Amino acid sequence: MGKTLFDKIYDAHVVHTQEGFPEVIYINTHYIHEVTSPQAFDGLRKRNLPVFRTNKTRATADHNVPTKDQHLPIKEALSRLQVEMLTKNTSEFGVELYGLGHQYQGIVHVIGPELGITLPGMTIVCGDSHTSTHGAFGCIAFGIGTSEVEMVMATQCILQYRPKKMKIEINGKLGKGVTSKDIILYIITQISAAGANGYAVEFAGDTIRGLSMEARMTICNMSIEMGGRCGMIAPDQITFDYIQGREFAPKGADWDKALAYWKTLYSDADASFDKVYSFKAEDIEPWITYGTNPGMGIGITGSMPSLASIIDADKTSFKKSLDYMDLHPGDQLLGKKIDYVFIGSCTNSRIEDLRLVADFVKDKRKADDVEVWIIPGSKQVEKQAIAEGLDVIFKNAGFDLREPGCSACLGMNEDKVPAGKYCVSTSNRNFEGRQGPGARTFLASPLTAAAAAVTGKIADVRILL
Repeated sequence: MGKTLFDKIYDAHVVHTQEGFPEVIYINTHYIHEVTSPQAFDGLRKRNLPVFRTNKTRATADHNVPTKDQHLPIKEALSRLQVEMLTKNTSEFGVELYGLGHQYQGIVHVIGPELGITLPGMTIVCGDSHTSTHGAFGCIAFGIGTSEVEMVMATQCILQYRPKKMKIEINGKLGKGVTSKDIILYIITQISAAGANGYAVEFAGDTIRGLSMEARMTICNMSIEMGGRCGMIAPDQITFDYIQGREFAPKGADWDKALAYWKTLYSDADASFDKVYSFKAEDIEPWITYGTNPGMGIGITGSMPSLASIIDADKTSFKKSLDYMDLHPGDQLLGKKIDYVFIGSCTNSRIEDLRLVADFVKDKRKADDVEVWIIPGSKQVEKQAIAEGLDVIFKNAGFDLREPGCSACLGMNEDKVPAGKYCVSTSNRNFEGRQGPGARTFLASPLTAAAAAVTGKIADVRILL
């Protein structure tokens, strides 16, 4: 029987296996940032251990950094301490750091791919759940806890039980105004926020094969939001073209050797999956969440579920979620007034996302009572946006283009949505208080977010295109 893409990569990285115990898996690349690394470095220090392979470890500051005046000292004491500790620890242990002011600084899941560090066939970990982003390149990438961060630093290996395999196929042509963000929000709604628990998920089908690498990263990024251990897409010519020529990508004979291997990375025709889902691209419209987990979503023209349609076991949490959002069962979201728009995060902060928004808002202005933040995912994205004149378009539209960081995706820095305010966000989580204590979040695509910015309310972008 043939092998799945996951099994081909996983099997090539098994260092040791023993029945009844987790397997020892070698890790090709370990990304670290300021939030989940301090305790791990301290653990190494207490045991008098070095970072085993410093050339396989890359660090950046992203979660706690401000997105305005990054040349000045960080105002929030805890954020400043965490960033300072990352600088101290990486210097002491000899790990390369892309800190504030560095030309490569940015969100960890943006800089890895754009620099050519993330490559097909790799195993990749980071102390961050959205490490699944890198699976868009045909590699196994997943988030780990702080104790595991220390384990990988010390050994370049990790203990893992092999997950089950799931395939999700999407075929057909996407409609006007429908993006990869809508695809993944739609899928999560269909199978639920726990529908892929315990699975490595491979996304396939002609719709997926037609997507750019940046769009594929958005889909794999949110595979964790349906409980997946990781998300993957088989590499193809689109992948290879994206990688070639990037700063740390293989060159010359090394490129030819790597490419020959990468072309073997696909699920064989007779490979077996534990579960398979199939969806039609034509069934997907611009999608938006209404509740407090990413599985609580509807099409932009749809209505929220009625209380009667919710099974008894979920009724309490459903009502709690809508109470938090100050919404009512059965209502539509179209026309709902909003206060903030956040375009950024490791889900949608790449140059393609910014271009999409700029193209839509050119010669338009934001609604007077809406605050709009555009946060590039890296210094490289910021530099490219300015070179293309996107900064001028955003300024003319009344949008606030800031400096790179995780920003309002999570309340770990200065960019917080005030309590009770509604934010249409291109990030990945709409949990209670995720964007700040009491903040209310609608997850959507960059296009739907841009439509909300110029109308001041939740709108169907297809009518405005």
